[in-house]
Amino acid sequence: MSLSNIINTTTYPIENSDFRANCKKTLAKNGALVLPDFLNHKAVQAIIEEGEAKKDLAWYTKSTHNVYLTHVDPHFDADHARNKQVISSKGCITDDQIDSKSPLRQIYDSALFRVFLASVLDEEALYNYADNLSSINLHYASKGQELGWHFDNSSFAITLLIQKPEGGGVFEYIENMRDADAGEMNYSGVSEVLAGQKKVKELAIEPGALVLFRGRNAIHRVTPTQGDTTRMLAVLAYNSQPGIALSEAASKTFYGRVN
Repeated sequence: MSLSNIINTTTYPIENSDFRANCKKTLAKNGALVLPDFLNHKAVQAIIEEGEAKKDLAWYTKSTHNVYLTHVDPHFDADHARNKQVISSKGCITDDQIDSKSPLRQIYDSALFRVFLASVLDEEALYNYADNLSSINLHYASKGQELGWHFDNSSFAITLLIQKPEGGGVFEYIENMRDADAGEMNYSGVSEVLAGQKKVKELAIEPGALVLFRGRNAIHRVTPTQGDTTRMLAVLAYNSQPGIALSEAASKTFYGRVN
């Protein structure tokens, strides 16, 4: 399947250097880049159909974690921002369960798309994960499921919204809430976020949108899904170095199995 049959290439000329530069500038300024209707309607529908057909294969998890995605630190109280637990719950199918002819596979493997991403993200190159589970994931959030407040460990995230729920499922964030490189965790600010005392921003995302997000220092969450329509989100995971695989421990946590 040609990339032009998946992406709205007229609106998004990803081969164009000026277009790439503008996307890079927006991401650098806002910490987020949203390209609405990046996927065409036919591609979105094909992914929804694949997702519905494979929903029973998904690994469903419900867990608690702190916003830093680290182990509990006994030097702090349980209600301290360093340790306070939030809930995340979702289902997920993995790379080895995505069809070879899926639009997700076609776009992920596209050399042109990968060069576009690397340019916008200011990376020299992007590489597949070395395991068979991590590169492409399709996430499901049914009624009541959510992604709790957290910071990402990686410097960027690449997602495609496939299906929007009837309500909820809103991506909320606050940028520059910590400085991970400097070791500044901003416990007081995070406490205010967890107490609902900070004004948050929302990303307006509709099905078919491509989202690039810098979440290492931006705290973010997805609010609980409302209604009977499952939220579907595709995560396209790349590494800046070749040959990197998810650890067995992380694989068991995220997918319930190893490579």
